[in-house]
Amino acid sequence: MAAASKDYYAALGVERDASVDEIKKAFRRKARETHPDVAKGDGAEEAFKEINEAYEVLSDAEKRANYDRFGTADPRMGGYGGADAGDFFGGFEDIFSVFMGGGMGGQARQVRREGRDMRAQISITLQEAATGITKDIELTRDAPCATCNASGAAPGGSAQPCVACAGTGQKRSQRRTILGVMETVVPCDRCGATGTIVEPPCTTCGGSGRARATERVSVEVPAGVADGMGVRVPGKGEAGLRGAAAGDLIVTVRIAAHDFLHREGDDLHMMLNIDIAQASLGATVETPGLFDPVEISFGGGVQTGDTVKLKGEGMPRLRGGSGDIIVHLKVEVPHKLNKRQRELLGELAETFGTKVAEPTPLRKIKDWLTG
Repeated sequence: MAAASKDYYAALGVERDASVDEIKKAFRRKARETHPDVAKGDGAEEAFKEINEAYEVLSDAEKRANYDRFGTADPRMGGYGGADAGDFFGGFEDIFSVFMGGGMGGQARQVRREGRDMRAQISITLQEAATGITKDIELTRDAPCATCNASGAAPGGSAQPCVACAGTGQKRSQRRTILGVMETVVPCDRCGATGTIVEPPCTTCGGSGRARATERVSVEVPAGVADGMGVRVPGKGEAGLRGAAAGDLIVTVRIAAHDFLHREGDDLHMMLNIDIAQASLGATVETPGLFDPVEISFGGGVQTGDTVKLKGEGMPRLRGGSGDIIVHLKVEVPHKLNKRQRELLGELAETFGTKVAEPTPLRKIKDWLTG
């Protein structure tokens, strides 16, 4: 952030009424003099930063007006909006016009030859996740061109190094400046930055060696796969350029909800309703499992929320072994009782020494009518 004590006009060596053109010329002159590649001194870098800061403020009409009025470019003092990314880098544009011939130099972007990975999704049942399954999916992708066998060349043709860039995929140009020879690198427009020219090109793929195709791909889903897990199918992603390595197909597996089993990790959880007699005396109950019926045994005196574990009856683990089935017991109290059931529960209450409600008159009439 600019400091109030800095004199930006003095930093550029211009008068306070200097025009925009005068400020720009002064900035370019100062940039040449103070650039760290030219000026060799301890304070060169700091001086270079200072003239850039001065130019950023004085080249912007709103910032300059605020600076002239308040003596600072701090937006908290002047009240104008903060600079955006364009404002921040705008002050450096003229530096690059001085040293790089009008634009930033550097390495040209290389063309990616290898194919990219692709993604798909399938849905399977919990039983299929437990056993593993092979699923076929229909996929449209950039596949190796069948016409030219991915070479990109028509019959009799071949790929040759590009003469414009000597097979590098980049064009280099040099420009003599006051600081010496500056080099810029841009992608070769003749070969599309690939470094090779195919003559004559394949009429199906246009020389790329890949073309859109729809095909069926088999996905091997392993036993014990978890919901949301990705299964990789090597080489079934985007085809590479002219026979380069293809990407992979990554298939996300989603597992549909089960009617009564809930999965947590490799364990399966289920709810089992039992009556008050079973809860009091214990029982062995047969109930459907993941594939076959399972027997659940428990002793007397269980409560709602108690659990029974069936070892090894859960989901298979990817690295061997299996999880468990966790049975959650729920004691259900009957809403309706016949006469005999009420008599037995009444007798049971007497043995406990507890009092229970007497039958209502209407209840007594119904019991008398039903015998």
